[in-house]
Amino acid sequence: MLRRLPLHPRIVPAGFRLTAASAACALLFPAIPAHAASVGGNAALTTDYVWRGSSQSDGHPTAQAGFKVTGASGLYGQLWGSGVDFPAVNDADTELDLVVGWSGELADDWTIDVAATHYRYPSTGTDLDWTELGATLTWRDTLWLQVAHSTDALAGGEAGTYALLGARWPLSDTLRLEAAAGHYRLDPASGYDDYTHAQVGAAWTFKAPFEMRLTLHDTDSAAERVFGDGGGSRVDAALFAAF
Repeated sequence: MLRRLPLHPRIVPAGFRLTAASAACALLFPAIPAHAASVGGNAALTTDYVWRGSSQSDGHPTAQAGFKVTGASGLYGQLWGSGVDFPAVNDADTELDLVVGWSGELADDWTIDVAATHYRYPSTGTDLDWTELGATLTWRDTLWLQVAHSTDALAGGEAGTYALLGARWPLSDTLRLEAAAGHYRLDPASGYDDYTHAQVGAAWTFKAPFEMRLTLHDTDSAAERVFGDGGGSRVDAALFAAF
């Protein structure tokens, strides 16, 4: 079982899903004056889509892409999508994340990013959609702490809080190492166990804006009980580009 399959799947009519998607887009992407906005994006090809330690693509390769509009005030809206493969939900093959947030400086060397993320799976009639609020505090673009909370974590109908501590070490202008460890605390009523995961990786900017990434992931045994083959140890490689 993978992380976004609720314990009691809810089947919703296609028309309702389309209406909800339209409403979410309107709410998550506030109007930003064109002259005050910057536009960016990214794309990736990866051998495995790993999210918080567990595979979202059943260990298979997939494509990913994102688009972001940021206003002069720091307010931003973002769309990000990926292929997924959930064995327990045969028609779930696409994830679409809608994000609205704000990022800016708190003090010298410190920045913060506060955002609401709505995870959607438009290709399936099983209601896997859920929303999460989170914040990331970063020091000198080197150390970061992320905390996120949802009252419907993993679309399971119960609360969950996630925390991640990470660091990066530039070795040269084109090569850096990264490491992070995270813990997901889940309400016992959800039927999920709390779990911990860690990852280490390297990124090589061989020709800007293209980057190769290699990451080793590992989870504790609790994650394997929750996610089955989606947990445990795995390696993913990705070709990434930002524009």
